[in-house]
Parts: sequence; C-alpha cells; structure tokens
Amino acid sequence: MTISVILPTYNRSGSLVAAINSVITQSHQDLELIVVDDASTEDIESVVRGFSDRRIRYVRRVRNGGAAAARNTGLCHAKGEYIAFQDSDDLWLPGKLQKQFALFSAIPGDVGAVIGAKIVYGRDNQRNYGSGRVAYDPPPEGRLSLEDDQLGRLLTRNRISLQNALFRKNCFPYAEWFDVCARANEDWDFAIRLAQHTSIYEDVEPVVLGFISRDSISINRRREIIGLLRILKKNRAVLCNRSEQKSLMLIDVARYFYTAGKRKSAMKFLTAALKTYPRHMQLIGSIMVGKLFKSRPQRPVA
Repeated sequence: MTISVILPTYNRSGSLVAAINSVITQSHQDLELIVVDDASTEDIESVVRGFSDRRIRYVRRVRNGGAAAARNTGLCHAKGEYIAFQDSDDLWLPGKLQKQFALFSAIPGDVGAVIGAKIVYGRDNQRNYGSGRVAYDPPPEGRLSLEDDQLGRLLTRNRISLQNALFRKNCFPYAEWFDVCARANEDWDFAIRLAQHTSIYEDVEPVVLGFISRDSISINRRREIIGLLRILKKNRAVLCNRSEQKSLMLIDVARYFYTAGKRKSAMKFLTAALKTYPRHMQLIGSIMVGKLFKSRPQRPVA
C-alpha cells in the first residue's frame, strides 16, 4: 500500500470510532491503518475489531509508554512508502491524504514532509483554554517556506503537528522517530531533528479538526516544560550556533517557573537567557516587570 497511518490511543474508546472513520473514509483508499493500543485499561481491541475493514490492524503494547513510544511501535509495523499519524481524539478532514499525496508530485524531490494546518476547538491562538474558543494552528502568516532556514525557524517555534502531516518513510534515517523519554513536546523535538535531514513543505490549508480533551498533553504545562528542557539538553551542539533561539527557549522555561511561584529558578533561567543572547535585554526586562507573565503571547518568528 502507499500510505501507513499510525494511530496511537490510550483509553479513548469514546472518540476512537470517529477518529478511525475519518481515516478509512478518505478519498485516498490505498492505505493501512495501524491502531496502537498503549496498554489501555479500556477494551480498545473490541472497538477496533468492530470495523470490518481489512486495512485496519490492531497492535497492543504490553506496557504504557506514552504517545512517542506508541508511534514508534506503529512505525515498526508500517509497510507503506509514506507515513501519516492520526490522534484518537481528532478528525481528519475529507481529502486530507489525497491533497497531501498530490503535493509530493508538485514539489522538489528532496522534500520529505508535507504539512498543513488544523482547526482546534477548545483554545484560542493565545493558548487560552475553554469552551467556545477556536484556534487556527499554526497561524498562516508564519508559513514555513522551502527557502527559509527551516531549522532556525523550527527552533524558534514548532509548526509541525504530526496528524497534520504526511511523510516519506525514508525522510528520517532512524527506525525510531520519537523520543520515548519525552511525554510532551516530542513532536517539536522530532521537527528539529527532521529539519536536519530533509526539507519540509507547508501548505496553510487546514486538513484536521482538533479537539482539546481533559487529558490532552497540550494543556499540561509542566510536561511541556520538561519536554522543552529535554530539547535544550539534546540539541546543545545545534544551539551553540543558534543563540537567539536558545535564549527564547530559556525564556519560556523562566516563564513557567515564574507562574509556578518559583521566582529563584525563574531568575536563573532569565539570567542564562540574557547571557546567551544579550539583545533580549528589552524582552527580558518586560518579563521581569510582569508584563509578559499575564498571558502567553506568541514568540517572534525568526
């Protein structure tokens, strides 16, 4: 088959049926869907077996390892030339695969990934969460172009949501794509490593409807910061020559510690950010007087 779709899930039997349906009803039918049950306590297997579609495969992990580990498990079973990822609480829009697969024929052959956007229900573009809020993510005005310093841009801000993308299977040289030790921001970590091996084409049209759930990783700020600290640690060599981007990451960490009431740790990371990139004095000064801690505005895009 052309495309292997990997769908990790943990105890989301309520939304799983709709997520699966949004994959198997795609206009591009030459696919396999690998549902990876990450050691759920719910009966996920019965939900998956309820579909009479031979393209669907069920794989169960013995131990819960998180989304990164589950996606890596799916990659081990994938037979397609292209890889796509779906989440168990999101919906692909009709024509998602066909549109992105067709784009590969129209762009340079060294492009290993095509990404799109999604409409997110449950938060706005300033990351305020709640009912009735809607976001367009990533914002189209910051579109990633093939002529950009893509690594530099992605170090500043991640523009890759995995369920929005279609990848050539050979775009990344390692069998395991995702950091199993990261329980958040593993998609950002992957985006940074991916940009060091291939080019990425971004189309601004939405291809996914996303929904913020009570257990969504994106609302767990502590996990996000742990993931960001891991990115800083793993990419020391790259960040040595990217002082502006490193400083912005350190500022993000400082913001978290400030809002958590850990002022001493916040000052430590703000000082490190200033030493890394002194031109951020004005930005850090505004943070120190509390102007930027009231909300979480978007960081400047490189």
